Parts: sequence; C-alpha cells; structure tokens
Amino acid sequence: MARIVMKFGGTSVAGLDRIRNAAARVKAEVERGNEVAVAVSAMAGETNRLVGLVTDINALHDAREYDVVVSAGEQVTCGLMALALQSIGVSARSWLAWQLPIETDDVHGKARIQAIQTEEMIRRFGDGQVAVVAGFQGLAPTGRITTLGRGGSDTSAVALAAALHADRCDIYTDVDGV
Repeated sequence: MARIVMKFGGTSVAGLDRIRNAAARVKAEVERGNEVAVAVSAMAGETNRLVGLVTDINALHDAREYDVVVSAGEQVTCGLMALALQSIGVSARSWLAWQLPIETDDVHGKARIQAIQTEEMIRRFGDGQVAVVAGFQGLAPTGRITTLGRGGSDTSAVALAAALHADRCDIYTDVDGV
C-alpha cells in the first residue's frame, strides 16, 4: 500500500466529463489499496474569469478580497471531485485550505506555505476515505484566505505530498504534447 497525492490541473478538470475521468483514475488507485489525496485546480479558464471580475469591479483592488474571489474556482472543483468520487462508490471528502489548515504567510496573491496540518486527513485514510484538497489556497495567520500565485495548485500538491510523507506525487495535465 502506498500513500499517493494525485494532482489534476485545470485542463484535466475542465468539465464534468473530465472530472469523472479523473475520479475514475483516483478510484483505480484506491482499488489498488492505496491511500489517496487529490489536489485540484480550478476548471480551465475559471481563474482567468475570476481575475477579470476582480479587475473589472475595482482595478485597484484589495489583495485580501482578490484572494477570496480567485480561490473560489478551486473550491468548486474540489466539491465536484468529491461528489464525482462518491457517485462511483469511493468515500471522499473535500478539504478547503482553512479546514486542514494549510498555513501560509500573509502575502496575499503570492503566499508561501509554512505548514500543513494532516492529522485528521491521515486518520480518515485509515477509514478508507479519499481527501480532495483545493489547491492554490492557504490560510494566513490573520485567518484570511491566501492564494499562492499562478501555478499554486502544483505547489499545493507537492507540499501536501511532503506533509503526508507520500510515496509519490502524480501531477496530471491534459495537453496535446510536451
């Protein structure tokens, strides 16, 4: 049995069919007897859409409120992935940054992860539950949500793998070629 972090980027979760496909990959790892944590990005194009909303409403926006808005994309994907897993018989729970927590500094828009509390997640692995974690976001010492900057979901996945002492971290993307 291995402990695995599986990270799915925006193109891999771009719509419900792709989320279902990703969930099937997770289920295959669970059926192999592995403990699995999943880190997800926002659906393709969603973060750009949210950034556009922020700048359209206030070009000189408050960075703390920016983080609240742009982190919402990962929250949606996180919940949808947990629901997709449940629909195919996999016990799963979504985790937002504040629920673990994923502790960061207080640099909004470019926060750095300081620590990730994984005790409850590991306990639930023992019950066979998959953890689905919203990437890209953290929790500042002030209690405000932070974001890690573009590409932050990959950072979240790697940091989560380190905190969990995972055997591996697989980062999935859906592109024409590399």
